[in-house]
Amino acid sequence: MEKRTDRPDRPLKERRTYFDSENRPVPRDRDREERAPAPRGEGREGRSGGDKPRYQHRPAQDRSIDMLFGLRPIQEALNASRTLEKIYLLRGTKNSMTQEITELAKAANVPVSLVPIEKLNDLTRKNHQGAVAFVSPIDYQPLDNILAGLYEEGKTPLLLLLDRVTDVRNFGSIARNAECMGVHAIVVPSRGAAQINGDALKTSAGALNIIPVCREPNLKETISFLQQSGVTVVACTEKADASLEAGTVDLTGPVAVLMGSEEDGISPEYLKLADHKLRIPMAGQIGSLNVSVASGIMLFEVLRQRLVSHK
Repeated sequence: MEKRTDRPDRPLKERRTYFDSENRPVPRDRDREERAPAPRGEGREGRSGGDKPRYQHRPAQDRSIDMLFGLRPIQEALNASRTLEKIYLLRGTKNSMTQEITELAKAANVPVSLVPIEKLNDLTRKNHQGAVAFVSPIDYQPLDNILAGLYEEGKTPLLLLLDRVTDVRNFGSIARNAECMGVHAIVVPSRGAAQINGDALKTSAGALNIIPVCREPNLKETISFLQQSGVTVVACTEKADASLEAGTVDLTGPVAVLMGSEEDGISPEYLKLADHKLRIPMAGQIGSLNVSVASGIMLFEVLRQRLVSHK
């Protein structure tokens, strides 16, 4: 095979090799075109241990729209009636300020979780002093005021009850469905509900800025209150005998549609309280739907019956 040194008639041009900050040779342009770049996290097995992040000691970036950290700021926010989504306190810390924060949070219906230091460090890199709180981008509305207002205005209430729907994007999609279908308010429990943050707002396409959201401490008592107020509670569950398309349930009056969690559906104690149970008919092999899709189907049937009854 011919070598470059066997051709003296051509001037030899040695190509300089460049090195990066880790003393590795930088490939030439032609090499870059022939070799596709490896995805981030791959091709580092010999240097950083495979898929492990390069800086394992660094906690995740703050993911909330707004965050408060420190006991005093959280206490002042509660005293100022600022709407908080959730409060995290360091487990085992007991003093007058943490006790006051707990009492104020209970009065304001703000959930409080006692967590280890690792959880707080994961939420923020800043000096949290054992307390972190997420500020809600929306203001929660009292359910009794909304229901009374609907009756006074001569409207037929349509409410959506969510039992432990924890996925943020599912919640945003559900809010979008609800607003489009004419729901007057969404009711969520204080504990076990999705955090309303930037992802939820974005997925809802702005619906969470329009439709009221009510945060109730006890969903069982809420169901009883609605029934005593003349609202029919209809549970959507695959375990029901009655099918939605049969039209056996009149949805033209005051209705609250109850949807369950992504994992195990509606809690048995709430399911027993429901006035009616309906299942969505399906023809495929998969036996369940995503909760945001199921809520859209249920709410459409309510809207359809109401539109037909007004003709």
